[in-house]
Amino acid sequence: MTVPTAPDDGTGAILAIDTSSSRVVVALGRADGSSIGETDWAAGHRHGETLLPAVGRILAENGVAQASLTAIVVGTGPGTFTGLRVGLATAKGLAHGLGVPIVGVASSAALLDAATRDGSPADLALLLPAGPSERILVHEGRTERLGPRAEPELRAESAVVAVDLDGRAPDDALERGRRALDGLGVALLRLGAARLARGETDDLAALVPEYVTLPRGVARESGTVEWSRDPR
Repeated sequence: MTVPTAPDDGTGAILAIDTSSSRVVVALGRADGSSIGETDWAAGHRHGETLLPAVGRILAENGVAQASLTAIVVGTGPGTFTGLRVGLATAKGLAHGLGVPIVGVASSAALLDAATRDGSPADLALLLPAGPSERILVHEGRTERLGPRAEPELRAESAVVAVDLDGRAPDDALERGRRALDGLGVALLRLGAARLARGETDDLAALVPEYVTLPRGVARESGTVEWSRDPR
């Protein structure tokens, strides 16, 4: 789905990418975090094939040249292994190639921000899948893994936002999750622009994703990623 808006001249344009969930989101915004345009689609298993072409389309549809981008915002998870690797690598590649700053925003923070702004209660807890049976709970800055039968222990006034958990969470929580996903692109732009305004940019080598699970046989890495230096 593409959300058309008025064309923009590209001055101060920022690009936001999130591949943490079952839906890939690419959003284009101004330096103040306001939205220019957004596109999203079901992730499937073709992130590498679909992401860069989608970036090219949203730029073209809104009259923004890639060279005029001034920053990249990327969702860092928690999320799926393959999706986050592709999303982070693409965002880093664009930032490196264009020589612009990059800002990582926790996808969980953006989802909760979007859910809060759609009229949901202020005290929200995010519930995400972690494999076929376990789940991840994000609440008040803490992340907790829940077993197949465990229920989140929350205050009576708390509300759950469940993303990608059809059949594994209450209907009201799933509805909040769907609305949060609808607002994810705008939230990424808003939070990313706020970090940029404060000068809180990230180092390419140190920016890493937060995985909910890793494929069998893959060890969690620590340390930094070495980026090749430009020849000039």
